[in-house]
Amino acid sequence: MTHDQQTGIAVFGVGRWGVHLLRNFLEQPQARVLAVIDPDRSRLAAVAEQFSLDERVILAADWSAVPPYPQVEAVAIATPAMTHYSLITTALKRGYHVLAEKPLTLMVTEALELCRLAQQQQRQLVVDHTYLFHPAVARGREVIQGALLGDLRYGYATRTHLGPVRQDVDVLWDLAIHDIAVFNTWLGQTPYQVQAKGTVWLQPQSSSLQPGRGVADLVWATLHYPNGFHGLIQLCWLNPDKQRRIGVVGNQGTLVFDELSAASLTVHRGKLEQRDNQFRPVNQHQEVLSLEPQEPLQQVCQHFLACVRQNIASQVSSGWVGAELVQILSALAQSLQAEGQPVRISPVVSLAQALAQSSSPGVS
Repeated sequence: MTHDQQTGIAVFGVGRWGVHLLRNFLEQPQARVLAVIDPDRSRLAAVAEQFSLDERVILAADWSAVPPYPQVEAVAIATPAMTHYSLITTALKRGYHVLAEKPLTLMVTEALELCRLAQQQQRQLVVDHTYLFHPAVARGREVIQGALLGDLRYGYATRTHLGPVRQDVDVLWDLAIHDIAVFNTWLGQTPYQVQAKGTVWLQPQSSSLQPGRGVADLVWATLHYPNGFHGLIQLCWLNPDKQRRIGVVGNQGTLVFDELSAASLTVHRGKLEQRDNQFRPVNQHQEVLSLEPQEPLQQVCQHFLACVRQNIASQVSSGWVGAELVQILSALAQSLQAEGQPVRISPVVSLAQALAQSSSPGVS
C-alpha cells in the first residue's frame, strides 16, 4: 500500500496505554504514523528507540510544536481525561478525525459538544472502549440477544486489583466504564437509574473530585435497566485478588466472561426443582464457548481506520456512545456523593436536544 493510500496518523500521549495504540497503528498497513506527541521527552526517546521510528516521524512535546502537516488526517488521543475536551476540540476544528481514549470527557456537556462538533465538521469521533471489540463481548451479545439464557434476572461484575491507585480520579471513574459498556452492549439498553456507595481508605483528604469525602478506593455500583434487569458492580484497587469477571443470570443459564480464565466465556446451565418442599439443583453442566483469537485494541484501530476512510460513523463506539457512558458515570458519581441516593438518567439524545435548545438564540 502506497503512502497516498494510507491514513496519516498523529498519536497524542505514549504512556501506559498510548504506547499500545502507537504499536498497533505502526503495524496497520492502512496507517502511517507521522507524528508522536507527549510532554515527557524521555517517553518520546523511548518509543523512538523501541519501535525504531523513521527519522521523518515528528517527535514533539506539544501540539504547537507540530508544523501544519496536510498528510495528517486523523489523531489518536491517549492523554489524561481532563485534557480530552481541549485536544479533541482543536483536532476536530483542524479537520482531523479523532480516536479518543476513554472516558471521552469528565463532563456530559463537554462530551455532547464534541459529538455535535464532529457532526458539524463532518469528521468521525470514535472512543476507544476496547472491551466493545473483544470477541467474548461480541459472542456474549449473541447469546443474550438470542435468548439462550431465557428470561434475564440480574447481572454482576467484579473488577479488582492491587494498584495502580489513581489520584486524579476515584475507582469509579477509573474502572466502572468497562463493565457498564459491556452490560449496555449485551442488553441493548442503557440504565434509567443508578446508585453508588463507596469507601475511602488510602486518600481521605478532601479533593476537587469529591469535596469533603476523599478519593473512593472501593465502590459498589448498581444499574437499573428498563426491562427490569439490574447489574451490581464491585470496583476496588487495593484488593490483592485481581478479578475481571462479569456475568448475566437468566432462568435458563448464566453467561460468564472471566477475562483471567483460560476458558474466558462460559454458559453455566442448571435449574432448581422443588421436591418435598425443598429446592434441588438439577441438570447442571458448563459450556465453554469458542472464540477467535484476536487483540481487541487491534480491532479498535482497524475499525477507526475504516470509519475514517469511508467517513462513516462508528456503529460500535461512536462519540455518542462515549457521551452516554460519561452520563452514566456522572450519575453514579452524583449518587456516590449523596451516599447512595438513586439518580435517574435521561436518554443522552434527549439530553443533547435539551442542551441544544437551551443554547439556541431566543431561548431563556
